[in-house]
Amino acid sequence: MEIKADMQGGMIYAAMLGYAAVLCTALRYPKQAKALFICSFLLSAAAVVYRWRMAGHLPMQNMFEVFLFLGFCIWPIHLFSRKILCVAPSVLMIIDAVIGLIVLFPAGFVFDHHLQFLPPALQCWLFGPHVAAYMLAYIFMAKAAVWGAGGLVLPSDSRRWGDTAAGSGYRLIAAGFPLLTLGLFLGSVWGKYAWGDWWGWDPKELWSLVCWLIYALYLHVRLVWPGRRSMQHILNVTGFLCIIITLLWVNLSKLFPGLHNYAS
Repeated sequence: MEIKADMQGGMIYAAMLGYAAVLCTALRYPKQAKALFICSFLLSAAAVVYRWRMAGHLPMQNMFEVFLFLGFCIWPIHLFSRKILCVAPSVLMIIDAVIGLIVLFPAGFVFDHHLQFLPPALQCWLFGPHVAAYMLAYIFMAKAAVWGAGGLVLPSDSRRWGDTAAGSGYRLIAAGFPLLTLGLFLGSVWGKYAWGDWWGWDPKELWSLVCWLIYALYLHVRLVWPGRRSMQHILNVTGFLCIIITLLWVNLSKLFPGLHNYAS
C-alpha cells in the first residue's frame, strides 16, 4: 500500500472523504450530501488537471491515471443517470459515492503515481477519445452491474423492485454500450495507425471484444426475451466481471504479455 504524501494524494484522499461523507448523509440530509458530492467531483477534477499539468499529457497512460480519471467521471454520469433513471436521487448518490470510493482507492493507495514518459505509440490524437470512451463506458457498466447484482441477490417478490432493477440496468447499459462500441472502433483505427493492422489478437483486444459481445447478447436477450430477467441480470454482472479482467488482470498479469502493456 502506497500513501501519497503530496498535493496529488491530498486531493485524492479529500475526494474519498467527501464520498464517504455522502454515504453518511445522503438519506437524512440530501442537500448537504449533494454539496459534498459536488465537492468530491471538484477535487477529483482538480486532481486530474494537476496530473495533466505535471505529466504534460492526458492523464490516461497508466493504472494510476486511469483510476484517477474514473473518479472524475462519477459526477457527470451521475447527472446523466438522474435523467434516465426513475430512482430517488439519494439512492443514486449512495451508489455513485460507493463507486467513487472504489475507483479512487487504487489511485490513492495501490498504484505508483510517479510520472512516466509517454511512449510514441500513445502520442496520437486517438489516445484521448479511445481511453475516455472506455472509461465512461466502464462507469456506466459498473452502475448497471449494481442493479444487476441487486436483481439477483435481493428478494424479487415486489414487482416494482423487479421493474426498477431490470429497467435501470437496461438504461445504463443502453447508454454505455455505444461508448463501448466507440472505444472498440477507435482502438481498431489506432491499431492500424500505430502497428499497421486493424486487429492484432492482443489479450487486451480479445477481452475488450468479449465484453462487447456479452453486452450485445444482453441487449439481444432483453429485446427477444424481455421476461427473462434472471438471464439479463447474469449477463449484466458477467459483462462487468469481464471488464474487471480487461482492466486489471490483462494489464497486470504476466500471463498476458501483449502490445497493451503501457498501463502496467
